[in-house]
Order: sequence, then structure tokens, then C-alpha cells
Amino acid sequence: MQTVHTIAALREQVARWREAGESVALVPTMGNLHRGHLRLVEQARGHARRVVATVFVNPLQFGEGEDFGRYPRTLAEDQARLETAQCDLLFAPDEAQIYPDGRDDLSRVVAPRAFAELEGAHRPGHFDGVATVVSILFNLVQPDIALFGEKDYQQLQLIRRMVADLHMPISIVGVATEREDDGLALSSRNQYLGPEQRRKAPALHAALSAVAAGLRGGRRDFEALCREQFEALAGQGFEPQYVAIRRPDLRPSEAGDTEFVVLAAAVLGTTRLIDNLRAEAV
Repeated sequence: MQTVHTIAALREQVARWREAGESVALVPTMGNLHRGHLRLVEQARGHARRVVATVFVNPLQFGEGEDFGRYPRTLAEDQARLETAQCDLLFAPDEAQIYPDGRDDLSRVVAPRAFAELEGAHRPGHFDGVATVVSILFNLVQPDIALFGEKDYQQLQLIRRMVADLHMPISIVGVATEREDDGLALSSRNQYLGPEQRRKAPALHAALSAVAAGLRGGRRDFEALCREQFEALAGQGFEPQYVAIRRPDLRPSEAGDTEFVVLAAAVLGTTRLIDNLRAEAV
């Protein structure tokens, strides 16, 4: 695997692949890679001849008081893991490469109003930052396909919407969430959890599972279902931010629907956890 740190080197290598008629898949990450990230790379190998991964902790998607400064930066370990996963190229730029004129007067991609709910409501500006950096990476790599984890479900839908709205010739593939044996969704932020918090953390997945079970059992009192699990999480020491039921495209659910996604976010100690679960009812 080759590692490059400049846009010029990235473009030079991708151009050589294009000249050889080879397809390219992109896996954007913020590093501190875990099994879920590596699954994206493995899946990418089935979609394209070449796989590019990026490691860039994007300051635009962190709000004031969030963990940008302490977000784990583990480039050497990430390189070793990507090598094992048979990634072809790692692009690991510094901020000056991505935002050469700084962030204050930067052209940005603005997320549609529909994304002001859920994560958008609790992390103002987050999705604008995601859309902006992903559009930059798409422009630099010009991949045929890009892969994202379904744990960040609303982010995945945003990127699909952006690609459609801006007529980008890129296929977006969502990859199922990787979990620990107790149900906790893999996340780089899980390492912030202390031992007792780690013991409690799977309750977030349990709450989603309870809502999904209710939907499969025929319940359509959406607000009550969500309120029950919101209160259950609060009773277990979480600071829940939302528990919500939506259609798979994130529009509000209705009583006649048979496909749902249940989404939740909660703070445990100082760690913010998010998760989601699909549910089908017949």
C-alpha cells in the first residue's frame, strides 16, 4: 500500500489507474480505524479494481465544545490495518492541503433543510462540514463508488442526497454496522468509555431493539414507543438526546408503513453515542 499526503501525489496515482482503465472505490474515514472501517475496505475490493482510503480529522464537522482536539489520531496503526485489508492507497493530508486558504471564508456545501433534525438539531453545522469535506474528497479522487457505514445513518442519507442533487457520477454503498458481541456499535469514540460506562453502553442498542420489536409486533403509537425507551435510557444513567422512528429515507413514519429505521443518540458520561436499527413489519 502506498501512503501519500499531498493532493498532487494522490491525483498522479489515480490518473495512472484511470489510464490503465481501472475502476476506483473510495472509503473516507477520520482514522483511528476499527473493524467496521476495515469492513468498508474489504467490501470496496468487491466493487472496484483499486481502493483509496482517506484519513482526515475534519474540523468543519466538529462543533464548539466537541472532541476535535482529543479525537484519536493513530496514523501508523491505521496504515498497518489498511495494509492488512489490502487497501491500495492511503491519502492522509494535513488541514492545509484540504483547506489551503483556511476555514473562515471557505466555499461550503450546505445540507438540505430536511437534515436539520436529529443529528442536525443536536450538532448544528455538522452536516454542512460533512458535505463540504466529502464533496472535496469526491472531487480529488473522482471515484466510481464510495462506501460509508450505516451506523451514521443520517450522514449516509445526506451523502446520497448530495450526490443526486449535484449530479455526481458516483455510486454510494452503505455497509452494515459492525457490533461488539453485546450489541454495542463499533465507534472510535467507544474508547472514551470507562469500564462501568462500557458495561452500560449496550443499553442504547437494547432500546432500539425494543422499539423495533414493538413495530414488528404491530404498535404504531410512535411517540409513546420512543418516549418509553427515552425514559428507560435516562433511568440507566444516559442523557438521551433523541429516540426516533423514521422511514428508511428519513421521512416521518406513518401508520401504514412496513419499513422503518429507529435512530437514537445519548450521552454516557462524556461520550456521545449514536446508533440505529432497521425494522420491517408485515
